[in-house]
Amino acid sequence: MLLQPRDGHGRPAGQHGQPLLTAQVQSRHDASLSYSGLVRAVGEGRVRELQWSPGSKRVQATFEDGSRQIFAVFEENQSLLQAAEAADVPYDVVDSSQRTAATGLLGNLLMVLLILFGLSFVLRRSARVANRAMGFGRSQPRLRDQGEVTVRLEDVAGINEAKEALQEVVTFLKEPERFTAVGARIPKGVLLVGPPGTGKTLLAKAIAGEAGVPFFSMSASEFVEMFVGVGASRVRDLFRKAKAKAPCIVFIDEIDAVGRQRGAGIGGGNDEREQTLNQLLTEMDGFDENAGVILLAATNRADVLDLALLRPGRFDRQIAVELPDRRGREAILSVHARSRPISPEVSLAQWAKRTPGFSGADLANLLNEAAILTARRQDSAIDDSHLDDALERVTMGLRAAPLQDSAKKRLIGYHEVGHALLTTLLEHADELDKVTLLPRSGGVGGFARMTPNEEVLDSGLVTRAWLRDRMVVAMGGRAAELVVFGPQEITQGASSDIRMVTGIAREMVARYGLSELGPLALERDGGEVFLGRDLLLQRPAYSERTCQAIDAQVQSLAKQSLAQACDLLAARRPLLDALTDELIEAETIEGARFRAVVAAFDQANSGDSKAVAATAPV
Repeated sequence: MLLQPRDGHGRPAGQHGQPLLTAQVQSRHDASLSYSGLVRAVGEGRVRELQWSPGSKRVQATFEDGSRQIFAVFEENQSLLQAAEAADVPYDVVDSSQRTAATGLLGNLLMVLLILFGLSFVLRRSARVANRAMGFGRSQPRLRDQGEVTVRLEDVAGINEAKEALQEVVTFLKEPERFTAVGARIPKGVLLVGPPGTGKTLLAKAIAGEAGVPFFSMSASEFVEMFVGVGASRVRDLFRKAKAKAPCIVFIDEIDAVGRQRGAGIGGGNDEREQTLNQLLTEMDGFDENAGVILLAATNRADVLDLALLRPGRFDRQIAVELPDRRGREAILSVHARSRPISPEVSLAQWAKRTPGFSGADLANLLNEAAILTARRQDSAIDDSHLDDALERVTMGLRAAPLQDSAKKRLIGYHEVGHALLTTLLEHADELDKVTLLPRSGGVGGFARMTPNEEVLDSGLVTRAWLRDRMVVAMGGRAAELVVFGPQEITQGASSDIRMVTGIAREMVARYGLSELGPLALERDGGEVFLGRDLLLQRPAYSERTCQAIDAQVQSLAKQSLAQACDLLAARRPLLDALTDELIEAETIEGARFRAVVAAFDQANSGDSKAVAATAPV
């Protein structure tokens, strides 16, 4: 057993007679050393190495146990140097000037880079603002180069007359020499006029796609800005770009935004919209003969356009894009059905018959709603039930919660059956499609839906008999309430019907000359949309006595319609009750079933109407 030497206090002694400490205790002791303590530690041989950095006035001491500590020292450290030399401790001097210089240089370089980045950001932003300010006068048309327009005339259905009228435009763009050889000049501007949703924009794209020429499209509202002169500058820029791409087609949608009659507002000639129109007229006159640039425009308000815009040499050709007829609707449905799974049982011809007055956009929306319902019900194909629900959603709104059996439900039932029964009885009324008590959003408790007379819609001509029957049908709800509940129990449910009857009666008296006042047009079309003209409207062109006569005739027509409706329903009170009971029970009666019940009742001419309703064929 080896014994370690001990000092006078009985503690183990080291080589120099000093107490031995463990690494943990030594580290703690060294960590609390001062400069003088460091000198003593060096002299005692407890320091393995010293590194002095004169630039930072720091000394790093490495002790025997491997721990390190940094001490702040003076510029002159003779005592420390002497102690290190005496104890033979390695002493290194570290030159930190180069490191300090490199660090300073790197910091300065980083500062310069930050300044340059900030300056470049400010300059780029200023340049964008300047370019935007300078670019106010530049037009931003949507350009589709040759071959990029994929729509063709075969993709446009239901407007065959308009397509035929535009065939010569396609021929001119493809073979201009056929026209120039005989001195013919193609119209510079073609104006497409028609109700919204009839396919004017689609037709313009189809012309460009069929001819295979570049297609510029822009809305007229994009020309007008709050800055004076911007609209005229954009018009010039648009035509400059079009001439560079000739032959091409320039399409301006909703041209009535800038093409309204000048001098109609308060601004006068300094109005920005009028300056834009003046520049448009000038550019159209500036076209070279047969330059190959054809301007197409679309509007649904041709009556408000400036006459200078419609004269020969500008928009000298107007093409009406009307609502499609039955065959047109069937063709449109066929086009949209190409991309949708349609059940073989669906007859597009029958649905074309059930949708008179629908535009191409309405028919596309109908099929889209039917497709949505098909997906929600997880069916694989669109059938008649989907289309029927989609038709009700499009025309009447979303379905609401069913009515509970109550006095309100019975009153609404009588109201709707009154409409449905009168439209079935009257010769010139529209055909009943269905009557239902299923409410719709917007406060509609039920409705009787009629299929409009397609002959009237297609021809645009209405007869006095058709108008009178329409007024009687509209009064059917109020008449049913009077017959069943009496004059003290009628409600305001017929308010919209009464407004419609009043409007029809006033049109018959004051515009159509279909009253006892004779063939007099006492009122003009109230379609002015200009603020200046609204402020300067003149008084009616007839006397106060004539005004009283007009009011008397309107009242007479409305009262006659209500009286006729009451007489027809009162004579068929049992049938009215039976149909209302069946409607409350089934909530929906189709038009075919309804007409069968009425026909059976009229044939029997007496008896229990409920028994007749039960035995009537469906």
